[in-house]
Amino acid sequence: PLSLFYNCAMSHFFAYLNRMRYIERWGLMYNVHVENIQEHSLQVAVIAHTLAVVRNELYGGNVNPERVAVLALYHDVSEVITGDLPTPIKYFNPQINRAYKDLEQVANERIHGLLPEALQASFNAIFFPTDEDQDHWLLVKAADKLAAYVQCLEELKLGNQEFAKAKHTIKQAIDDLDLPEVRYFLKTFLPSMTLTLDELD
Repeated sequence: PLSLFYNCAMSHFFAYLNRMRYIERWGLMYNVHVENIQEHSLQVAVIAHTLAVVRNELYGGNVNPERVAVLALYHDVSEVITGDLPTPIKYFNPQINRAYKDLEQVANERIHGLLPEALQASFNAIFFPTDEDQDHWLLVKAADKLAAYVQCLEELKLGNQEFAKAKHTIKQAIDDLDLPEVRYFLKTFLPSMTLTLDELD
């Protein structure tokens, strides 16, 4: 009804989300290509969606690819408030890691609270994970690491040795996940992702 249109209050939800493009990743490292969390989130979403499809079609899985993609799109939203804490600091010790997770929770609650009240329940499952989404979040985590690995490969190809150690560390973390859909992605899609346009022809 028109009355709902005229009575709705202004929401800052998308004003905050729009600032994802200002939050840069890899803050302690020299970057040839400076990556922000908005572009990173899109890359993670498309990779996560593909991992879900591969799991279902090739490995007998039963996950929701669209659900995985949406979770991936929002997985770093809290960083518009917290910023992107560099990995060496985030995992420096358990106390810092726990404190940062608590801060992420507070940030997610803050951003979720910016939604109009009538919409908040529909976003609960995005901002506040449940056990039902455990398999979905595992694929988002895998996609997040794959996207970071691609960034390392691209930076190294451009001659930036700053990413050499990160490449090996992230690849080990990917291998430790021990997921067949991830191994499929590494074999099928990754080799061409650092080729030039001419090499793709």
